[in-house]
Amino acid sequence: MEFTELADYAISPGMLTEWLPEATGTWAQDERPASYIHEAHLRPTADGTHDDGRESWLGAAFRIAGPLDHDAFRRAARTWIDRHEPLRSHAELGADGRISRHTLGPGGVDFDEVRHEYEFDTATVLERVHHLFDELTSPHRWPAYLFVTLEHSDPEAGCTVFFAADHSLIDGLSVVLVAHELTSLYTEAMAGPPALLVPAGSYIDFGADERAAAATVDRRHPAVEVWRQAFLRSKGRLSEFPLDLGPRTVERVPQRAVSEWVLDAAQAVRFNTVCHRAGQNFLAGVLACLAEANTELTGNTVFRTVTPVHTRNDPHWATSLGWFVGLAPIEFDIAGAVDFADVATRAAEAVAATKSAAKVPFARVEEILGTPIRPRFVVSFMDVRFVPMAQQWPEIEARALRSRHYTHDVYIWVNRTPHGVNISARFPETPLATENVLRFLARTRRALADVVPSTPDEDPQASAVGADAYATTGQ
Repeated sequence: MEFTELADYAISPGMLTEWLPEATGTWAQDERPASYIHEAHLRPTADGTHDDGRESWLGAAFRIAGPLDHDAFRRAARTWIDRHEPLRSHAELGADGRISRHTLGPGGVDFDEVRHEYEFDTATVLERVHHLFDELTSPHRWPAYLFVTLEHSDPEAGCTVFFAADHSLIDGLSVVLVAHELTSLYTEAMAGPPALLVPAGSYIDFGADERAAAATVDRRHPAVEVWRQAFLRSKGRLSEFPLDLGPRTVERVPQRAVSEWVLDAAQAVRFNTVCHRAGQNFLAGVLACLAEANTELTGNTVFRTVTPVHTRNDPHWATSLGWFVGLAPIEFDIAGAVDFADVATRAAEAVAATKSAAKVPFARVEEILGTPIRPRFVVSFMDVRFVPMAQQWPEIEARALRSRHYTHDVYIWVNRTPHGVNISARFPETPLATENVLRFLARTRRALADVVPSTPDEDPQASAVGADAYATTGQ
């Protein structure tokens, strides 16, 4: 599934309905704590990057066939909310700095359904949906999520479903599950086959378990040592983007987003074959290509980034809605590397060496080290080929969405899907940053292509990257 901003999604004219959750049950005090990353999201940062929590949402868009049955959609959405407890719970930061939680039981949420009984043009749809998502998904309010449905007749009758939730409720893997789960429940509500969804554990329970485990972590823990060494090697400046982005200003800098399919499905298989013949996995191969781009463009043979790592380490959390993400610093040197296999091996060793870091919430590491962890260059990789309904994503125009952002940082997402590999990125929308990030992405794309044999039966070693690719070339 491609991760893009709402403005890049193909929107048809049509009639909008806003589905605004409202509590119909009784709120009960809930002693379970917020997860570390949720608490960090609620608390303001020294640099003010969290503002009031607005524009920190993730979402999904997808189409369902035929005219929308409003009653069936309401039943499906209510069932989905009952399935995922975080959608019925609210953690609030009080004036005393303490976090309290209140939770509704199953069946405790319904919808205020706001129908616009006239057709909006495309620009108005985009403006309205964007406004709703930006204004109504703050982590400091409940609900921090909503649906919007768009009924359209051009080119054929159908409906687009838009969903957004604050990041505290949802992560990248959660997002790609939304289309399957809601479509299955809607089909069931329309008297179709039962949804048969795999039971989902509650992220609130995960947060409580995480807190209990993190309480035993001290300065001697391997994860703490990984971060300490990362700070020492980087002189306290974690994972800056390797090319010049221009000065970091005090004003909010709007970000630009780009997205591109860099390998089709067959090329991705061949890339994976090369990686496996080198004894490594797909992620190591991707990191190797990023490192090559870094070296060719900067002359620096050391590649450094921070990568998100999922924390769904028990099958109980496999289909849960929540923010199951840890962070790990990655650093490796490709000086003297003789071929792609050598570079991929170094990348894999770096991943293995820091894997333990993601097992401890980075906010807990911050507490122990007394140092904020603020990565400025992040590379994320997800393999979503086996997510239910993944094969149908192009057919139903399913996309993962993210809010606009205003920082000086660079984020790169690499996603392997049944249809190939997509790379998307977000970076400061300034001339210098745009030029240099696009240069870096173009060089990474070329490195990926160089690894892939031109035909399936070609010897992958013929496409391996030679030692001369790592020569110091400057910018």
